[in-house]
Amino acid sequence: MDVIVLGLMLLSLTIWLGLLCFWGQFWRTDQQLEVTETQLKSLPVVCVVVPARNEAELIPTTLRSLLLQDYPGSFNVFLVDDRSTDRTANFAEGVAHAVGKPQQLHIISGESLPSGWSGKLWAVEQGIAIASNFAPDYFLLTDADIEHDSGNLRRLVAKAVQEDLDLVSVMVRLRCKSFWEKLLIPAFVFFFQKLYPFRWVNNQNNPTAAAAGGSILIAREALERIGGIQVIRQALIDDCALAQAVKRGTGEGTREEFSQSPVPNTQYPIPIKGRIWLGLSTLTRSLRPYDSLATIWDMVARTAYTQLNYSPLLLLGTLVGMPLIYLVAPLCVILGAIWSNWAIALTGLLGWLLMALAYYPTIRFYKCSVWFAFSLPAIAFLYTLMTLDSALRHWQGRGGAWKGRVYPSSDNL
Repeated sequence: MDVIVLGLMLLSLTIWLGLLCFWGQFWRTDQQLEVTETQLKSLPVVCVVVPARNEAELIPTTLRSLLLQDYPGSFNVFLVDDRSTDRTANFAEGVAHAVGKPQQLHIISGESLPSGWSGKLWAVEQGIAIASNFAPDYFLLTDADIEHDSGNLRRLVAKAVQEDLDLVSVMVRLRCKSFWEKLLIPAFVFFFQKLYPFRWVNNQNNPTAAAAGGSILIAREALERIGGIQVIRQALIDDCALAQAVKRGTGEGTREEFSQSPVPNTQYPIPIKGRIWLGLSTLTRSLRPYDSLATIWDMVARTAYTQLNYSPLLLLGTLVGMPLIYLVAPLCVILGAIWSNWAIALTGLLGWLLMALAYYPTIRFYKCSVWFAFSLPAIAFLYTLMTLDSALRHWQGRGGAWKGRVYPSSDNL
């Protein structure tokens, strides 16, 4: 038994060493939009599209933050009222008048949801259709629960223009006030970065693609090139689906090959792959509260099985892999102490320390106590249960529930 336990611990330790050394430095938090201040040399036209369904509580704060952006160029906000029943549109109109910018807010009454669309993406599609009449260079796609720092739009546009990017996205700072938020929200970001290492996302030669739906700036030309929002119309994880479509492009070409076309000023047959960037934001934040275990559980369970492409094999791999990676180390510490086998105990402790070391930058980013870094095994156990529950909900026909709607399992990822 000792040999088996020690073998599992050595395997877990090897996995962690591999993750830390060769997995895109996912544990770092240095990919941040606000790290360096940028200056705009041009002033593209921007249209902000905000889908909103029953957001009367948050829209006064979040819409105000958008209308008061310090972006010196032309920008308009298009709020798509997705058949709200709480007077969301009325509150939005009041905010625009209160800040003296009613001409910059355009409220669109959402049409009924057609078959084959998710509610959010149908709302975004309607907003883009109207906003396109303003001939924007970029669309900012954001959620109704996001409070934007006054310089967020300016920094996003500067990043896109200066680095010739088709899509720039930031994972906004999630709310982290209650005990359950402090325990589980930083881990949500940590696991997301492990799935999509930001350095890989930002490397145009790496196929990894992801975005964060709370704040996505996308070039109009790039959106048109991939066929518009309709190409991801059923995606529940729509932000990553959009990033994948942009980065993958519509074929197997590159910008370099396009620029080297032997016939200048003509269409080159090799399509362009998109350039994307994803980072963290220290200033723009989500106001959505997750102050109980149940609310966080529902948030994760809504799309966890979707993330696994509804694959029973991937689910089985998760149910085996998560305990191996996160639970073996603390169990070895306990068993080693009980059995007085210090080789097992010390190896387990080393694995646990590596785990805490990887998690610590995220804990520090969210200004939580250092002791939360050592709670990652327990957190991983909870997230594993949430993933299993996500699969059970899917099999019971309750998967993807959000804002009173339940979506089918089809997802164009």
